[in-house]
Amino acid sequence: MVTIIWIGVDIIIKTTEDIGQAVRRARKEQGLNQEDLAGLTGVSRRFIVELEGGKATAQIGKSLHVISMLGVSLLATHKWEG
Repeated sequence: MVTIIWIGVDIIIKTTEDIGQAVRRARKEQGLNQEDLAGLTGVSRRFIVELEGGKATAQIGKSLHVISMLGVSLLATHKWEG
């Protein structure tokens, strides 16, 4: 399980759709459109559309770069006790 944290907001990420929703929310909160975010992060607008749409095959490196540029941190936690 991964928790996305930004500006005091925690979101539990279980699916690629959850990641997409978190990216879209952070982008909109910063007043950016998809084209702006693509330009800031050096990826195509199509990539942003696919990432926000929860495309399962989105490249992890690019996805992490976009998330980082939005000022979002990822925190991985485990579900088991040990």
